[in-house]
Amino acid sequence: MHTAVNLWPLLGIAVVVVGFLLRANPVLVVIAACGATGMAGGFSPEHLLESLGAAFVKTRNLPLILLLPLAAIGLLERAGLKEHAQASIARIHGATTGRLLTVYLLVRELAAAFGLTSLGGHPNMVRPLVAPMAEAAAEARGVELDEAMRQRIRAMSAATDNVGLFFGEDIFVAFGAIVLMQTILRAEGLEVDPLHMALWGIPTAVTAFIIHAWNLRRLDARIMKGRP
Repeated sequence: MHTAVNLWPLLGIAVVVVGFLLRANPVLVVIAACGATGMAGGFSPEHLLESLGAAFVKTRNLPLILLLPLAAIGLLERAGLKEHAQASIARIHGATTGRLLTVYLLVRELAAAFGLTSLGGHPNMVRPLVAPMAEAAAEARGVELDEAMRQRIRAMSAATDNVGLFFGEDIFVAFGAIVLMQTILRAEGLEVDPLHMALWGIPTAVTAFIIHAWNLRRLDARIMKGRP
């Protein structure tokens, strides 16, 4: 016999959405979401503070792990990383913004499918390399980019990274979401093989690749309309 599921802890998601819509401080939004979820789940304030403290102790070295790569990227940018990336892509004949981003989408999705989710990302790949190369690919074809088009190209570069990671990692059998789904289904009496769930992620990933590649092709057409 199935027991009723308490959905009130999902209030934390609503708190996150409202907080980000109001552009509130992200740290305060996350703490408020934790408090809402914990209270709705029946946790006492003492238990909530204890959980937050334990999580902080376990992840106290995480900021160092995140900041060190950013410092290295900052030094590379100061040494001319963007300029070298733009010059390299400008020498490739036939390269366009859409084609470049489509190749990056394929590489990002395949890498994520094998669990290599760290081979990419906005701060360490999109901002210093992918976006400048995408802009250079458009300029190499004689297009004068205004500020609005530059922002659109940068946004599409970030979106390409998101799509590749999100749909690629669903194919990886050891991805946390697949393990979570298996645990929930097992609690409901349904035994599902994680490999079987990962294989069912392939059609979705292929469909996402086709749709986003088409959007990148449309981006190329939009860029070429700005040719002087």
